[in-house]
Amino acid sequence: MAVKRIKVRINDFWWEGEIKPHKTLLKFLREDLGLTGTKCGCDNGECGACTVLINGKACQSCMVLTIEVDGKHIETVEGLASPEGLHPIQEAFLDLFAVQCGFCTPGMLMAAKALLAENNNPTEMDILNALRGHLCRCTGYESIIKAVQEAAVRMNANKIPEAQLKAR
Repeated sequence: MAVKRIKVRINDFWWEGEIKPHKTLLKFLREDLGLTGTKCGCDNGECGACTVLINGKACQSCMVLTIEVDGKHIETVEGLASPEGLHPIQEAFLDLFAVQCGFCTPGMLMAAKALLAENNNPTEMDILNALRGHLCRCTGYESIIKAVQEAAVRMNANKIPEAQLKAR
């Protein structure tokens, strides 16, 4: 089978190499790069567990072919924390008990990051819309919504510049 050469930025590093045209971004991240924080839930775009950011937009990596991200910036949950500590979204999820089994958490975190990058004061409906398609069987969503609201408050209070958030 033919392969295609691509170059893609994953979190803070560039990767360049050959990819089979049929390989999904989810499988590439997990199998080729060992970035297993991105979860494989349904493998057909229904659960949101595999959500990553592609050029800042939340996308389900099981529905994207790796060759489609050539030249783009992919952010995974592994890229959220910095050497200084957890991202405010991660801190809020922990502090407000928005994590139970944790399987859906990486996708929720990435969807929340995309939302807060565009809207630093989201309403509950904004959050529900951003998390639409994300399935959680443990928390009942209330703590997740409160955690995203709290993350917005913390990020606004700390006045973290958008460029710095994108770098995290």
